[in-house]
Amino acid sequence: MGNMRTEKDSMGEIQVPAAALYGAQTQRAVDNFHISGTTMPAHLICALGLIKAAAARANVELGLLDATLATSIADAATAVAQGQYQDQFPIDIFQTGSGTSTNMNANEVIASLASQQLGQAVHPNDHVNCSQSSNDVIPTAIHVSAELALANLLMPALHHLTDVIALREESLADSIKTGRTHLMDAMPLSLAQELSGWRTQLLQAGQRINDCRSQLRQLAQGGTAVGTGVNADPQFAARFCFHLNASSGQAFEPADNFFAALASQDVAVALSGQLKALAVALMKIANDLRWMNSGPLCGLGEISLKPLQPGSSIMPGKVNPVIPEAVAMASAQVIGNDSTITIAGQSGNFQLNVMLPVIACNLLQSINLMANSCTALADKCFADFVVNHDTITANLARNPILVTALNGLVGYSKAAQIAKRAYQEGRPVLDVAVEMTELSRKELTTLLDPKKLI
Repeated sequence: MGNMRTEKDSMGEIQVPAAALYGAQTQRAVDNFHISGTTMPAHLICALGLIKAAAARANVELGLLDATLATSIADAATAVAQGQYQDQFPIDIFQTGSGTSTNMNANEVIASLASQQLGQAVHPNDHVNCSQSSNDVIPTAIHVSAELALANLLMPALHHLTDVIALREESLADSIKTGRTHLMDAMPLSLAQELSGWRTQLLQAGQRINDCRSQLRQLAQGGTAVGTGVNADPQFAARFCFHLNASSGQAFEPADNFFAALASQDVAVALSGQLKALAVALMKIANDLRWMNSGPLCGLGEISLKPLQPGSSIMPGKVNPVIPEAVAMASAQVIGNDSTITIAGQSGNFQLNVMLPVIACNLLQSINLMANSCTALADKCFADFVVNHDTITANLARNPILVTALNGLVGYSKAAQIAKRAYQEGRPVLDVAVEMTELSRKELTTLLDPKKLI
C-alpha cells in the first residue's frame, strides 16, 4: 500500500492513491459506482471549474472568504476549467442522482491545488464549496456546459453547414431533376430548390434551439440545498453571475425561481427535444443523400458523393456513402438520448431532480454529435458532391408525370391516359401527348418544358 495515502471524511478513513488530487469522498464514489466505466463529460468538468472560480470571487466581495485564499481557489478552478486535470475526475456517470460525488470531486481537486499554491490547507467544503450546494452547482453546471457547447460547437457547425448548402444552391438552379413523392416519380424541381428545403429545415432547427437558450442561461446557483438559499448571501447569485459572465463571455443570470431550477430539469428536456428535431432533420437529409447517390449503375445515381474509403472487404471497387450513414447513426443516438433525458426529467421528487448526471451526459453528447455531424456533412458531402447531369436529364425526359401540366387543358382523366400509355410503351410523354391530343408539338413542348414547371 506504499502508493496509497489515508484520507478522512465524515464517515471515517479511506485509502486514496497517493498521487491523486482528489480525496475521500471522490474515492468512495469510485469504489461504489462500477456501472458504466464512463466518466462525466469534459465539458461539464470545465463548467464546474468556471463555477467554482466565480463562486470564490463572489465570496470575496461578500466578505465570506479571505482574498488570498479565494485567489488560490479561483486560480486552481480556472486550471480545471481549462481542462488541465481531466484525469482527476474518475467518477462514473451513474452515481448519486444529485451529482454530489462529482461536485465533491471538483471541490477536493481544487482544494488540493489551492493548498499547494497557498502553502496551507484549503478545505473542500468550507472554502471551495462556500455559499454552494451540490443541489444548485450541478444544475448550474448542466446549463453552463450546454450553453457553452451550443455557443462554441453546435451553432457554428450548423451555420457552417447551411452556408455550404447555400453556396451549392447558387450553382444548381439550372439543374432540373425528377421530384419524388412516396419514392415515386413526381413533378420536377431544381436541385437548388431541393437543397433549399434542406437548408430551411436546418435553419428552423437552429432557431428552435436558440429559442431555448434564454432559459438555459438562467442558473440555479444561489438556491443552495432546496431553493431557499440557506448559507448563501442574498447577493451571492447576482455576484456569481457577474464573475461567471466575465470569465465565460456569456450572459448568464440568476433563475427567476430557484425552487423550479432545482426541482426540475424542464429546460434540459426542452433543449433535448429540439436537438432531437435537428437529429430528425439530419437523418432525413442523410438518407436523401444516400438515395440520390445510390448505384452508381443500378440506383438513382443523381449525384456522386466523394469516395472516402473502400466499401467492402469482399467486393473490390465498392464505395459506400459512409458520412451519411454515420450521421444517421449519430441522429439515432440523439433520438435515444432524448428518451433518456425525458425519463430523467420527470424524476424531480419534491425539491430536487435526482437524475442530474445522466441528463448532463446525454445532453452534452447530443450537442457534440449534432455539431460533428453538421461539420461532416458540410465538408465531406455538400462541399464536393458531383451532379450526374446526364442521369437526371435522361430520367426527366422519361417522366410521364410531366403530363400534370396538361390537366387544365385536357382534363385529369385524359392526362392519366397519356401518362399510363407513356409508362407502358416506355416513350416520352411529349410524343404520346402529340398523338392523343389536338395540341401541336410546339405547344406541348412549351407546356411540358421542365424549366417552366419549377
